[in-house]
Amino acid sequence: MPKGQFEVDPKKYDASRRRFLRNVGMAAASVPFLGTFTDVLTERGAAAQTFHDSNNPLFASHPKYRFTFVNHVTTNTFFTATIYGIQDAARLLGIPTPQWTGSQNSIVSEMVTAMDTAIAASVQGIAVALIDPVAFNTPTNNALSKGIPVVSYNADEPNNRMAYIGQNNVTAGAAAAERIVNSGLVHKGDLVGMIIATPGSGNIQPRIDGAKPIFQKAGYQTVEVAGGAAQTAELAAVEAWYLGHKNVKFMYTVDSGDSIAVATTIQKHHLQGKVGGSGWDVGIPVLQQVQSGGLLFSIDQQAYLQGFIPTVQLFLYNISAGLMKPCDTDTGLGYVTKATVGAYLQHKTRFEGSGSAETAFAPPKKIG
Repeated sequence: MPKGQFEVDPKKYDASRRRFLRNVGMAAASVPFLGTFTDVLTERGAAAQTFHDSNNPLFASHPKYRFTFVNHVTTNTFFTATIYGIQDAARLLGIPTPQWTGSQNSIVSEMVTAMDTAIAASVQGIAVALIDPVAFNTPTNNALSKGIPVVSYNADEPNNRMAYIGQNNVTAGAAAAERIVNSGLVHKGDLVGMIIATPGSGNIQPRIDGAKPIFQKAGYQTVEVAGGAAQTAELAAVEAWYLGHKNVKFMYTVDSGDSIAVATTIQKHHLQGKVGGSGWDVGIPVLQQVQSGGLLFSIDQQAYLQGFIPTVQLFLYNISAGLMKPCDTDTGLGYVTKATVGAYLQHKTRFEGSGSAETAFAPPKKIG
């Protein structure tokens, strides 16, 4: 027998194979159909199904740790992929699906109340989108003093939280602005609309702050435009602003809802080739406009990882008695362009929030 090879007992292999297939079948039968966004938000039962052999668990036996995610726009479709990431991590780890709560309209007091409620319930971990530099300090400190680990995701502010999982928003904003400047679509003196759902919000204002110096250095006129937290309001606000500023040459957006609004406005008013636009995140209308050339690019910040990684990190902190401390994780800055958008539209995947099926796709033939 050649060096490095080994023989396998056929009987042991067959028994192991049958056990594996039986467990995979049980896991597949337990996976629920995930349809509407409302369905995604619904708890899927108390018993969490795991994907590993019960005779050889991925982790030692552990309590059913309870975690809470506090969000600022709980029904925004951007976070569909985040919720899928939470669900998948919980099922893999064998814990109940973490609670998804907070505010629908970026109302900070509602988010603080949600944190206080989670602390009173003695959950074993909290993940919170830190959209305010002050309001979350007290509940964060209260949680930590009670031994409850706290991490931030998607949005971050100076705070005693243990780690941040999300995009570096200032850097991302600057990089997006550089790409627009280098495109040659906008010239000195041109008007650029900088469109943001909620001005001052910790998850998106830094993208404006990172981009503005780049635009100003290039000699552009810039105007910040508030779209509103609700997606229906964003559609109306962006279109109304355009109709009042038809001299605009580019609309730069920093959030998912406003990106859809800009894409819709460009399409509705036949602005392709006349007014440039960029998107943020990977909503289908945005991707379609990138494909058609209506938008120069969009940015993928990997929303799925912003749910999956905090769940794993909170779990590891608990099961290791605090030795595995949460660590900062940059979920990245990926440009979605006309050349790369095809894969997003071809595959309806829970990893990007465009589908619910738990499907394994073939890996790309090349990186990039």
